[in-house]
Amino acid sequence: MAEIQTSQHKKWVHPFFGIALIALSIYLIALTRNAWKTNDYIGKSTESPHTITMSGKGKAYAIPDIAQVSLGLKTEKSSVTEAQVENTKKINALHAELQKLDIPKKDITTTQYNVYPVYDWANNRQNLRAYSVDQNISLKIRDFEKIPKVLKLIGELGLNQVGGLSFDVENIDIFEQEARTNALKDAKEKAKALAKEAEVKLGRVISFSENNSVPPPYMPYYKSYAMEAGVQADIPAPTIQPGNQEITVQVTISYEIL
Repeated sequence: MAEIQTSQHKKWVHPFFGIALIALSIYLIALTRNAWKTNDYIGKSTESPHTITMSGKGKAYAIPDIAQVSLGLKTEKSSVTEAQVENTKKINALHAELQKLDIPKKDITTTQYNVYPVYDWANNRQNLRAYSVDQNISLKIRDFEKIPKVLKLIGELGLNQVGGLSFDVENIDIFEQEARTNALKDAKEKAKALAKEAEVKLGRVISFSENNSVPPPYMPYYKSYAMEAGVQADIPAPTIQPGNQEITVQVTISYEIL
Protein backbone atom coordinates (compact mmCIF):
# COMPACT_ATOMS: atom_id res chain seq x y z
CA MET A 1 0.00 0.00 0.00
CA ALA A 2 2.83 2.37 0.90
CA GLU A 3 4.59 1.57 -2.38
CA ILE A 4 1.46 2.49 -4.32
CA GLN A 5 1.23 5.89 -2.51
CA THR A 6 4.94 6.62 -3.13
CA SER A 7 4.55 5.84 -6.80
CA GLN A 8 1.55 8.12 -7.11
CA HIS A 9 3.45 10.87 -5.25
CA LYS A 10 6.36 10.66 -7.72
CA LYS A 11 3.98 10.83 -10.69
CA TRP A 12 2.49 14.06 -9.26
CA VAL A 13 5.82 15.73 -8.32
CA HIS A 14 7.57 15.37 -11.73
CA PRO A 15 4.99 17.40 -13.72
CA PHE A 16 4.96 20.06 -10.98
CA PHE A 17 8.70 20.67 -11.21
CA GLY A 18 8.47 20.75 -14.99
CA ILE A 19 5.78 23.43 -14.92
CA ALA A 20 7.73 25.42 -12.31
CA LEU A 21 10.87 25.30 -14.46
CA ILE A 22 8.99 26.57 -17.51
CA ALA A 23 7.41 29.41 -15.51
CA LEU A 24 10.82 30.42 -14.13
CA SER A 25 12.31 30.49 -17.64
CA ILE A 26 9.49 32.72 -18.92
CA TYR A 27 9.97 35.08 -15.97
CA LEU A 28 13.73 35.40 -16.60
CA ILE A 29 13.16 36.05 -20.31
CA ALA A 30 10.63 38.78 -19.46
CA LEU A 31 13.08 40.42 -17.07
CA THR A 32 15.83 40.40 -19.70
CA ARG A 33 13.52 41.87 -22.35
CA ASN A 34 12.42 44.66 -20.04
CA ALA A 35 16.04 45.46 -19.22
CA TRP A 36 16.84 45.78 -22.93
CA LYS A 37 13.86 48.06 -23.51
CA THR A 38 14.73 50.26 -20.57
CA ASN A 39 18.49 50.56 -21.09
CA ASP A 40 19.01 49.68 -24.76
CA TYR A 41 21.65 47.29 -23.54
CA ILE A 42 22.44 45.70 -20.17
CA GLY A 43 24.85 47.77 -18.13
CA LYS A 44 23.85 51.20 -19.45
CA SER A 45 22.85 53.68 -16.81
CA THR A 46 19.31 55.05 -16.91
CA GLU A 47 20.46 58.31 -15.39
CA SER A 48 20.58 61.21 -17.89
CA PRO A 49 23.91 63.09 -17.88
CA HIS A 50 24.06 66.77 -16.97
CA THR A 51 24.74 68.86 -20.05
CA ILE A 52 25.53 72.33 -21.34
CA THR A 53 23.85 73.23 -24.63
CA MET A 54 25.12 76.13 -26.69
CA SER A 55 24.42 77.59 -30.14
CA GLY A 56 26.98 79.13 -32.47
CA LYS A 57 26.85 80.98 -35.76
CA GLY A 58 29.42 81.04 -38.54
CA LYS A 59 29.59 82.92 -41.83
CA ALA A 60 31.50 82.65 -45.09
CA TYR A 61 31.49 84.91 -48.12
CA ALA A 62 31.60 83.60 -51.67
CA ILE A 63 32.07 85.49 -54.90
CA PRO A 64 29.69 84.09 -57.55
CA ASP A 65 31.37 82.31 -60.44
CA ILE A 66 28.33 81.47 -62.60
CA ALA A 67 25.78 83.77 -64.22
CA GLN A 68 22.51 82.42 -65.60
CA VAL A 69 20.02 84.08 -67.90
CA SER A 70 17.04 83.05 -70.03
CA LEU A 71 16.88 84.30 -73.62
CA GLY A 72 14.03 83.69 -76.01
CA LEU A 73 11.71 84.91 -78.71
CA LYS A 74 7.95 84.98 -79.22
CA THR A 75 6.91 85.22 -82.88
CA GLU A 76 3.36 85.72 -84.17
CA LYS A 77 2.42 85.17 -87.82
CA SER A 78 -0.68 84.33 -89.81
CA SER A 79 0.53 80.76 -90.33
CA VAL A 80 2.50 78.28 -88.29
CA THR A 81 5.10 77.95 -91.04
CA GLU A 82 5.80 81.68 -91.20
CA ALA A 83 6.08 81.89 -87.41
CA GLN A 84 8.44 78.91 -87.26
CA VAL A 85 10.67 80.19 -90.07
CA GLU A 86 11.17 83.64 -88.56
CA ASN A 87 11.55 82.33 -85.00
CA THR A 88 14.05 79.65 -86.03
CA LYS A 89 16.17 82.09 -88.04
CA LYS A 90 16.55 84.48 -85.09
CA ILE A 91 17.19 81.76 -82.50
CA ASN A 92 19.72 80.09 -84.80
CA ALA A 93 21.40 83.50 -85.17
CA LEU A 94 21.52 83.69 -81.36
CA HIS A 95 23.24 80.29 -81.18
CA ALA A 96 25.75 81.46 -83.81
CA GLU A 97 26.58 84.60 -81.81
CA LEU A 98 26.98 82.59 -78.62
CA GLN A 99 29.37 80.29 -80.47
CA LYS A 100 31.41 83.33 -81.52
CA LEU A 101 31.62 84.27 -77.82
CA ASP A 102 32.95 80.76 -77.06
CA ILE A 103 30.00 79.82 -74.86
CA PRO A 104 30.23 76.00 -74.52
CA LYS A 105 27.27 74.00 -75.85
CA LYS A 106 27.00 72.21 -72.49
CA ASP A 107 26.01 75.56 -70.94
CA ILE A 108 23.20 76.20 -73.44
CA THR A 109 19.89 74.40 -72.82
CA THR A 110 16.64 74.71 -74.77
CA THR A 111 13.97 75.08 -72.10
CA GLN A 112 10.89 75.82 -74.19
CA TYR A 113 9.49 75.37 -77.68
CA ASN A 114 5.76 76.01 -78.00
CA VAL A 115 3.41 76.47 -80.96
CA TYR A 116 -0.16 77.60 -80.37
CA PRO A 117 -2.98 79.68 -81.89
CA VAL A 118 -3.67 83.22 -80.66
CA TYR A 119 -7.27 84.40 -80.45
CA ASP A 120 -8.97 87.76 -80.07
CA TRP A 121 -12.35 88.06 -78.39
CA ALA A 122 -14.89 90.14 -80.35
CA ASN A 123 -18.65 90.06 -80.84
CA ASN A 124 -18.97 87.40 -78.15
CA ARG A 125 -16.80 84.94 -79.97
CA GLN A 126 -13.15 83.99 -80.46
CA ASN A 127 -11.42 85.07 -83.65
CA LEU A 128 -8.14 83.53 -84.73
CA ARG A 129 -5.57 86.32 -84.95
CA ALA A 130 -2.28 84.48 -85.51
CA TYR A 131 -0.10 81.53 -84.61
CA SER A 132 2.62 81.95 -82.05
CA VAL A 133 5.96 80.16 -81.76
CA ASP A 134 7.83 80.57 -78.48
CA GLN A 135 11.41 79.38 -78.05
CA ASN A 136 13.65 79.93 -75.02
CA ILE A 137 17.11 78.88 -73.97
CA SER A 138 18.79 78.87 -70.55
CA LEU A 139 22.35 80.07 -70.62
CA LYS A 140 25.23 79.71 -68.15
CA ILE A 141 28.04 82.23 -68.40
CA ARG A 142 31.28 81.42 -66.57
CA ASP A 143 33.36 84.29 -67.95
CA PHE A 144 31.71 87.39 -66.53
CA GLU A 145 33.38 89.65 -69.08
CA LYS A 146 31.05 88.07 -71.65
CA ILE A 147 27.85 88.98 -69.78
CA PRO A 148 27.48 92.50 -71.28
CA LYS A 149 28.12 91.10 -74.76
CA VAL A 150 25.44 88.44 -74.29
CA LEU A 151 22.90 90.96 -73.00
CA LYS A 152 23.66 93.26 -75.92
CA LEU A 153 22.38 90.53 -78.24
CA ILE A 154 18.88 91.07 -76.83
CA GLY A 155 18.40 94.26 -78.84
CA GLU A 156 20.58 93.29 -81.77
CA LEU A 157 18.56 90.14 -82.48
CA GLY A 158 15.18 91.48 -81.38
CA LEU A 159 14.67 89.00 -78.55
CA ASN A 160 11.52 89.67 -76.53
CA GLN A 161 11.47 86.86 -73.93
CA VAL A 162 14.33 87.72 -71.57
CA GLY A 163 14.77 87.49 -67.82
CA GLY A 164 16.09 85.67 -64.80
CA LEU A 165 19.63 87.05 -64.78
CA SER A 166 21.12 85.56 -61.61
CA PHE A 167 24.46 84.79 -60.00
CA ASP A 168 25.38 81.61 -58.17
CA VAL A 169 28.36 79.74 -56.70
CA GLU A 170 29.15 76.40 -58.32
CA ASN A 171 31.07 74.77 -55.43
CA ILE A 172 28.97 76.09 -52.55
CA ASP A 173 29.93 73.12 -50.32
CA ILE A 174 33.40 74.56 -49.76
CA PHE A 175 31.98 77.77 -48.31
CA GLU A 176 29.35 75.89 -46.27
CA GLN A 177 32.14 73.92 -44.61
CA GLU A 178 34.02 77.13 -43.82
CA ALA A 179 30.88 78.61 -42.24
CA ARG A 180 30.27 75.36 -40.32
CA THR A 181 33.81 75.41 -38.90
CA ASN A 182 33.35 78.99 -37.75
CA ALA A 183 30.01 78.10 -36.16
CA LEU A 184 31.55 75.18 -34.26
CA LYS A 185 34.32 77.40 -32.92
CA ASP A 186 31.77 79.97 -31.82
CA ALA A 187 29.62 77.41 -29.99
CA LYS A 188 32.63 75.77 -28.33
CA GLU A 189 34.03 79.08 -27.08
CA LYS A 190 30.66 80.01 -25.60
CA ALA A 191 30.33 76.62 -23.91
CA LYS A 192 33.86 76.88 -22.44
CA ALA A 193 33.11 80.35 -21.09
CA LEU A 194 29.89 79.15 -19.46
CA ALA A 195 31.58 76.07 -17.99
CA LYS A 196 34.30 78.28 -16.49
CA GLU A 197 31.72 80.52 -14.84
CA ALA A 198 29.85 77.47 -13.51
CA GLU A 199 33.14 75.88 -12.32
CA VAL A 200 32.58 72.66 -14.24
CA LYS A 201 34.41 70.86 -17.03
CA LEU A 202 33.15 69.97 -20.48
CA GLY A 203 33.05 66.31 -21.45
CA ARG A 204 32.13 64.56 -24.66
CA VAL A 205 29.63 65.91 -27.20
CA ILE A 206 26.16 64.48 -26.49
CA SER A 207 24.27 65.91 -29.49
CA PHE A 208 24.79 68.14 -32.51
CA SER A 209 22.50 69.83 -35.02
CA GLU A 210 22.86 72.53 -37.65
CA ASN A 211 20.79 74.84 -39.82
CA ASN A 212 22.17 76.22 -43.09
CA SER A 213 21.15 79.49 -44.68
CA VAL A 214 22.28 79.84 -48.29
CA PRO A 215 20.73 82.78 -50.15
CA PRO A 216 18.98 82.10 -53.46
CA PRO A 217 20.81 83.14 -56.63
CA TYR A 218 21.13 86.91 -56.69
CA MET A 219 18.96 88.45 -59.41
CA PRO A 220 19.86 92.09 -60.15
CA TYR A 221 17.39 94.28 -61.99
CA TYR A 222 18.27 95.27 -65.50
CA LYS A 223 16.32 96.83 -68.34
CA SER A 224 15.93 94.82 -71.52
CA TYR A 225 14.11 95.73 -74.68
CA ALA A 226 13.56 94.29 -78.14
CA MET A 227 14.48 96.14 -81.31
CA GLU A 228 11.76 96.19 -83.96
CA ALA A 229 12.53 94.40 -87.19
CA GLY A 230 14.64 96.45 -89.55
CA VAL A 231 15.70 99.03 -86.95
CA GLN A 232 19.44 99.40 -86.41
CA ALA A 233 20.91 101.09 -83.36
CA ASP A 234 24.13 101.29 -81.42
CA ILE A 235 23.08 99.42 -78.30
CA PRO A 236 25.23 100.07 -75.21
CA ALA A 237 26.35 97.02 -73.24
CA PRO A 238 25.02 97.12 -69.65
CA THR A 239 27.37 97.07 -66.70
CA ILE A 240 26.73 94.04 -64.46
CA GLN A 241 28.14 93.54 -60.96
CA PRO A 242 27.82 90.06 -59.35
CA GLY A 243 28.56 91.19 -55.77
CA ASN A 244 29.04 88.37 -53.24
CA GLN A 245 26.94 85.85 -51.33
CA GLU A 246 26.82 85.35 -47.56
CA ILE A 247 26.53 81.74 -46.39
CA THR A 248 25.44 81.27 -42.76
CA VAL A 249 25.50 78.07 -40.70
CA GLN A 250 24.04 77.86 -37.19
CA VAL A 251 24.89 74.88 -34.97
CA THR A 252 23.67 73.66 -31.58
CA ILE A 253 25.95 71.44 -29.48
CA SER A 254 25.31 69.72 -26.16
CA TYR A 255 28.35 68.84 -23.98
CA GLU A 256 28.37 66.47 -21.05
CA ILE A 257 29.33 68.12 -17.75
CA LEU A 258 32.09 66.30 -15.88
